[in-house]
Amino acid sequence: MIHRQITSFNPAQPTTDGAGVAIQRVAVMGLSSVDPVLMIDELKSPFREDFQAGFPAHPHRGMQTLTYMLAGGIAHEDSMGNRGEIREGGVQWMSAGSGVIHSEMPTQDTTGLHGFQLWFNLPSEMKMSAPRYRDIPSTALPQVSADRSSLTAIAGDWRIDDHRIAGPLHELAPIAQMADLSLDAFADATFEISSTSNAMVFVFEGAVETSSQTLPAPGLAVFERDCRNNSKSGDAEQNLVTVRASNAGARCLLLTGDPIGEPVVHYGPFVMNTRAEIETALHEYRSGTFLKH
Repeated sequence: MIHRQITSFNPAQPTTDGAGVAIQRVAVMGLSSVDPVLMIDELKSPFREDFQAGFPAHPHRGMQTLTYMLAGGIAHEDSMGNRGEIREGGVQWMSAGSGVIHSEMPTQDTTGLHGFQLWFNLPSEMKMSAPRYRDIPSTALPQVSADRSSLTAIAGDWRIDDHRIAGPLHELAPIAQMADLSLDAFADATFEISSTSNAMVFVFEGAVETSSQTLPAPGLAVFERDCRNNSKSGDAEQNLVTVRASNAGARCLLLTGDPIGEPVVHYGPFVMNTRAEIETALHEYRSGTFLKH
């Protein structure tokens, strides 16, 4: 069984989005080593003025968003008629498909905010599918504790030590799997993943260790690919990945997924396969026909 090593690290970069919300971002659009992950944003501030303007109504097409809150609350509204709020430990998932317009705003009682929004790609045959939405409260996310570590499953099946748990977000799991992993100082956790899958961890507290360096939060550590088996057919072999914490401990988002392996063309909130498809999305949004699919 192959034991993969971390081979690259992408530090998060400060930027703003929405109506001037300060975020830390790792943008990895189109990188084969992290496919189907497109982008990870961390929103973290104790001051409401840093995020109170939120993310007013804006469109998406051709990708999925996942919002995971650790502190504070976010309210979602969209053109499908959905409205939902998530708070500490909750998850909101949306597949934009052929097109959706939504807003994400801090709840009125939120004074400090800490959370994440991740973008996941969709394969070409799903990019113009009907949009979908789901929110999941923290009480529905299973958690297990092992030797100086704990894991909260969001999407996909996970095993830590002799414990197996499955995340409830089945809608994301065919594309990607995600869990929240906490490690005490110098602790480690090893996971089995498919040899066809990419694997990475977004470190947001403390740091993770490799044999040669310390990788501090916030940033995305990427495991090497298993180049022996790139086939999606049949029973894939299993690989091992180990996440090791520094003397400060570590908390991170653990992400895996089979690469989609298609061209990625990105413009603002749209992620398609060709420039012509992007131009079509822009034209439809400007002409008022964006939602008529």
